[in-house]
Amino acid sequence: MEIKIIKIGTPEYEAMTDLRMKVLLNPIGIPRSYIDPEREKTDILIGAFEGEQMIGCCILSSVDDQIIQLRQMAVDLAIQKKGIGKAIVSFSEKLSREKGYTSLMMNARDTVLGFYQKCGYKIVGEQFFEVGIGHHRMEKSLTAGC
Repeated sequence: MEIKIIKIGTPEYEAMTDLRMKVLLNPIGIPRSYIDPEREKTDILIGAFEGEQMIGCCILSSVDDQIIQLRQMAVDLAIQKKGIGKAIVSFSEKLSREKGYTSLMMNARDTVLGFYQKCGYKIVGEQFFEVGIGHHRMEKSLTAGC
């Protein structure tokens, strides 16, 4: 498996959009127009590949000069629970640390809180609803190591 940064306007970005639709948005009835490439131009786009096939992805969006947000994390449904998500999170943390961020946060769907807790993330605050689904904000300090 190779994890790397990808760019908007490439076949890899189209594969990322397709994977996000399949795993995250289609199951809850959110249209493709929800994904805004214009908004993502300043984000860091990360893809995990097995050969030429994208098997996982996420986006890192700067919140401020200390905090970066992980969002739109997706792993192909057929190969979940094989360490791909953990590898993407580790890659994202390392990259964020190298870019000078001290904290990584996310708005995690309630169904995946356990996964992120195993990765060292802590729930911050009360449940809220985004796209009709229960979420919690989760955070991890990047200064303490992995």
